[in-house]
Amino acid sequence: MNSIAFLFFFVIAAAFAGHGHDNAHYKFEYGVHDPHTHDHKSQHEHRHGHDVTGGYTLKEADGTHRVVKYKSSPHNGFEAVVERVGHAQHPAHYGHGHGGHGHGGHGGATSYVGVTHWANQGSEGGHGHGY
Repeated sequence: MNSIAFLFFFVIAAAFAGHGHDNAHYKFEYGVHDPHTHDHKSQHEHRHGHDVTGGYTLKEADGTHRVVKYKSSPHNGFEAVVERVGHAQHPAHYGHGHGGHGHGGHGGATSYVGVTHWANQGSEGGHGHGY
């Protein structure tokens, strides 16, 4: 997501660079809050001439929120401040937990959704490595 947002920004900036758009103005924003997929993100941006300000937020897989505020100008270039808000939550581990590859065991799966503590992994817990 970050690389796509930054790539989008630089493509737009390159398209307008040096083409006499000194008075270019735009403003946009959007947000997604999907309780089914737990996708939570938003972005906003404003351009006035050569100066651009904006930011975006997104919910990380570990439960924290990334908040990015950025600005760009011909004099200072691109500047971004990235902040992580909240406390990371450890993943729950799901799977058979015994054996290994070829011995009836499987690797298992990891989920960060709705987790507030480690799941009980016990002494038999494994990660499917077979040793």
